[in-house]
Amino acid sequence: MPSRRPAPRDGEGRSEGGRFEGSRAEGGRFENNRPEGNRPEGNRFEGRPEGNRSESNRTDKSQYHRPPQDRSIDMIFGLRPILEALNAGRTLDKIFLLRGTKNSMTQDITALAKAADVPVSMVPVEKLDNITRKNHQGAVAFVSPIDYMPLDSILAGLYEEGKTPLLLVLDRVTDVRNFGSIARNAECLGVHAIVVPSRGAAQINGDALKTSAGALNLIPVCREANLKETLTFLRESGVQIVACTEKSDASLEAEAVDLTGPLAILMGSEEDGISPEYLRLANHKLRIPMAGQISSLNVSVASGIMLYEVLRQRLVKK
Repeated sequence: MPSRRPAPRDGEGRSEGGRFEGSRAEGGRFENNRPEGNRPEGNRFEGRPEGNRSESNRTDKSQYHRPPQDRSIDMIFGLRPILEALNAGRTLDKIFLLRGTKNSMTQDITALAKAADVPVSMVPVEKLDNITRKNHQGAVAFVSPIDYMPLDSILAGLYEEGKTPLLLVLDRVTDVRNFGSIARNAECLGVHAIVVPSRGAAQINGDALKTSAGALNLIPVCREANLKETLTFLRESGVQIVACTEKSDASLEAEAVDLTGPLAILMGSEEDGISPEYLRLANHKLRIPMAGQISSLNVSVASGIMLYEVLRQRLVKK
């Protein structure tokens, strides 16, 4: 498997992230108490957890994800609590700071956020006031109820175990409930990990968890700063990229593409589809046949159809 070069950033870095431990902190406040969990250690190639693994064709996802935790906290307010969260290694979704604020604490937050691939946006006070009516003190950070996992480690682990990788890559799928439904489809149909961009992806929050019926507690989610480089890395690692797009002449039911090998299914947004630069990286493009007058499907429905065909082919091959 090829080594992975550090991904160039599309904009300001990555988004979305983990949890924050409750109790009141100096310089700001946050909404609730949350028990602290164990974060995976190591870099992208050392971060794969060790332990006994399942012998089935699917990865034991509990090795990559923590058990369900308290999901009550959504935001952290104030510079000091945000700084402490970053120092503690918490995975933050995104950070908003009041435009024009420049001091040592904002500099530290920006530096730590950059190292952790958490996007920082300098915004007017109206933006912060729209986010919350509480005393935000010029700083708000969103917290996600899951931890993101390193794609390199997951892929290497699957190959080491002799398993056939099945990944789901989402391009600009921003609707929270759609994302939750997609995660539910993915977990049910044997996907080993979901890959999302650091920007232009749905925020993983309580609504996403609820819609996923708990699947987001089971299936790893990988957050990538640059999907173009990620797709290139997957291709170099022996993973076939299959894009689901209505622009293709090849139809899914024709079984023209073998979906039984290492595979990444690429899905795009309902509004814009898959970005042209990502389509060019796909090994194959497939469309879902339809007989009605409406020419497009909800992306969660489309993902379920694509993943079902993958599972069907793999079961038949056995």
